[in-house]
Amino acid sequence: MEKFFKLKEHDTDVKTEVIAGITTFMTMAYILVVNPGILSATGMPFDALFTSTVLASIVATLVMALYANYPFALAPGMGLNAFFAFTVVGIMGYSWQFALTAVLIEGIIFIILTFLNVREAIINAIPMNLKHAVSVGIGLFIAFIGLNGAGIVVTGQGTPLMLGEVNSGAALVALIGLLITGVMLAKKVRGALLWGIIITTAISVPVGLTVLPSSLVSLPPSIAPIAFQFEFSNVFSLDMLVVLFTFLFVDMFDTIGTLIGVSVKADLLDENGTLPGAKKALFADAIGTTVGACLGTSTVTTFVESAAGVADGGRTGLTALSTAGMFLVALFLSPLFLMVPAAATSPALILVGLFMMSPILKINLDDYTESIPAFLTIIMMPLSYSIAEGIAFGVASYMILKFVSGRAKEVSMVTYIVGLIFIARFIFIL
Repeated sequence: MEKFFKLKEHDTDVKTEVIAGITTFMTMAYILVVNPGILSATGMPFDALFTSTVLASIVATLVMALYANYPFALAPGMGLNAFFAFTVVGIMGYSWQFALTAVLIEGIIFIILTFLNVREAIINAIPMNLKHAVSVGIGLFIAFIGLNGAGIVVTGQGTPLMLGEVNSGAALVALIGLLITGVMLAKKVRGALLWGIIITTAISVPVGLTVLPSSLVSLPPSIAPIAFQFEFSNVFSLDMLVVLFTFLFVDMFDTIGTLIGVSVKADLLDENGTLPGAKKALFADAIGTTVGACLGTSTVTTFVESAAGVADGGRTGLTALSTAGMFLVALFLSPLFLMVPAAATSPALILVGLFMMSPILKINLDDYTESIPAFLTIIMMPLSYSIAEGIAFGVASYMILKFVSGRAKEVSMVTYIVGLIFIARFIFIL
């Protein structure tokens, strides 16, 4: 363990890494139900989707753990699965086999782009101030997911957002869990986030938010109905090009944003602000997406909930390996993990939002060519519900402000290219 994962070099130990991996899994376990639920709207069988979701997550997370040695977990991404089901199949009217084909091509393109160092170049081109801002923005995004998932913050009546009914139900349980977890953090309890999830789940049982399963063991359903079900007849159509671009754009910048944001918080960036071995980490989601398409699920991406494990001390691939192990256990003990309600994971996500805020102290707020792009990056992530859109606003505004302020030389050529792509997308596609 020590030699392979370099635990001492990262100032961590086996116990810390395992607890961090379990914490990451618990905060993202909702994907086991949500992804099959969304994709089944296309006519794909729910049971087979459950198995494919778990298997794709295991494969991608194992690549991250054993090849890249980073504490990030991967699974079929939210947003991308909704685009798959409700836009490509629902609105555009294509078959789910067509959508799976698009995901397969996307994965292959990502493998090629990663091999050619294109994605790594984009990571390195993002200015350091924006990298700090990405971490903070992801923190707010995660906190908002937690607040909304528990019903503490809800869609407003006449306003975009409003306070939910916090005196009962899931919102009240989540607030109690938040207080319990906060006390444990203040007392420096090891694995406070994981213990918070467990205790809040226990509280959820008597109030009726979750039900104890009648059976813990279940055999995984077959993926035969959805595995390797591709449709290549419309590969060269304009619609395929539009679908591919959307998959590529959202997945690329969601993954890049998550890698940057969580790496900043985990202090994994080197003195030049780059992520050592980023290419290996990027291969994980590229391989995961390709394998996931073959298994019958939508685009696999690095999960922002990985920040929960990092906040619990995870620093190496052993954290990701532990998460992959939990996915494997869930394949056979799914009723146990599916009983954990959103109210139990929300406190952990809210507090991770706090942990991700510290890089804001490193942002130069006095230079408006730096602070305005940083602010747009931070604020657009939770408000647009997208890490990719936050990066898009940040990089585009950074390029424009530097250029019109006579400081164009401070911007690298790759940053200019990425910024222009963002602007073109806003004008012609958005």
